[in-house]
Amino acid sequence: MRSNEFAVARPTTAAQESNKLIRNTYTLLSMTLLFSAFTAGLSMALNLPHPGLLITLAGYFGLLFLTTKLRNSVWGLAAVFALTGFMGLTLGPLLNAYLQLPNGTELVMTAMGMTGVIFLGLSAYAISTRKDFSFMGGFLMAGILVAFLAGLAAFFFSLPGLALGVSAMFVLLMCGLILYETSNIVHGGETNYIMATVTLYVSIYNLFTSLLHLLGAFSGDD
Repeated sequence: MRSNEFAVARPTTAAQESNKLIRNTYTLLSMTLLFSAFTAGLSMALNLPHPGLLITLAGYFGLLFLTTKLRNSVWGLAAVFALTGFMGLTLGPLLNAYLQLPNGTELVMTAMGMTGVIFLGLSAYAISTRKDFSFMGGFLMAGILVAFLAGLAAFFFSLPGLALGVSAMFVLLMCGLILYETSNIVHGGETNYIMATVTLYVSIYNLFTSLLHLLGAFSGDD
């Protein structure tokens, strides 16, 4: 009888751990998004120039490495706020540039609204259906690498058509990454809420900037 009770208790405990991870992840994600919005607003108010691609990449990968190393300590929280705050600072000049367009406010708000709807919809789907999207891992890794390299080529060789294609690729890849990471959280593939937060934050950031680029291009103002 005790063995049966133990067998019943195990999935309950696993479900409780999964729910706790989801709660911690989305709480931290909300806080980092707010902090990122604050630093973006500060960057906009001070009219700071964009740091450039190389500094942005160095800052992002450096802080990502630091966050990964500190993910199991309290300093991991400080690192994740440093990372998301830095990304907010780099976003401010981009938003200022779009807001100077004739329909810039509409473009930014539309991209923001679409990002929110897509993220909440995909997250809710992955959590409610509890489908396992772990099979997407290899495809996403390869796709993100290809898109990243193509983005660098578009930047250095000034290829606007390729840049537009890269943005479209990133929209699809970030949608997949949201499903993949949320599924990982639900099924125990990811057990660290700091790293889960970073992955989801990066997905939202890239989804928003890619949608903004596409909307600006199709409106004829990008």
